[in-house]
Amino acid sequence: MKRSAASLLRLFILLLILLMVALQQFGSRMRTSSWETPLWAVIYPINADGSEAAQQFIADIAESDFDAIEGFLAEEAEVFGLPLSNPIAIKLAPEITSLPPVPPSGGTLAIIWWSLKTRWWSSVEDTFEGPSADIQLFVLYHDPEIQSSLRHSVGIRNGGYALINAFADNNQRGSNQVIIAHELMHTLGATDKYLPTNGQPVYPAGYAKPDQLPLHPQHFAELMAGRIPLSADTAKIPENLDEVLIGRQSAIEIRWLK
Repeated sequence: MKRSAASLLRLFILLLILLMVALQQFGSRMRTSSWETPLWAVIYPINADGSEAAQQFIADIAESDFDAIEGFLAEEAEVFGLPLSNPIAIKLAPEITSLPPVPPSGGTLAIIWWSLKTRWWSSVEDTFEGPSADIQLFVLYHDPEIQSSLRHSVGIRNGGYALINAFADNNQRGSNQVIIAHELMHTLGATDKYLPTNGQPVYPAGYAKPDQLPLHPQHFAELMAGRIPLSADTAKIPENLDEVLIGRQSAIEIRWLK
């Protein structure tokens, strides 16, 4: 009898968690998909490895460092006829001095629990003093001398937040901006458009110019594919947003097109 009651209690708690997540995602989706007014995306810098290099990099960050992302999104929105001159305003919050919960490796319940913990952490640690952010972008900066490769970044689709791993290196500012824009698009509902096995862009959705003749080499990356296809099985990472476009399928997913 006790075991049955405990099982029912666990089921009840799980259902409550699922309901909370569903309501949060629905509210976020409604807020960020109408495109009636500009969205506020807030950058929260975090020293991911405690290094002096990351700390100095964060100290030197200015809000204008992210103008390229804001301008890129405005230009792409205009291409698709969105009636907003500046669809996403990017703001900079003061540094957060604690680390977010580490994303789990798998498992639905583990992901739900991590998402709830992250939402709680983000509300407690919020350093932004302006209006509530529509999208929270937590950028974890790493010293490239300590860590030469980065953990995969996570943008929660329709969840309103992303954990973004970036290098604390001026030479990597352009590629950092591409990663931030990519994960921001995830929060709006855009999906990845590359093969998980090798990172190769998927044709046609992962090509910036799928109708180009000859098809290869491409000269731009589709943002959600993240690479410029040079041939059917080779691609290169763009250096900055000047080498990136948003494709039609991604525009449909974030409701810039119907």
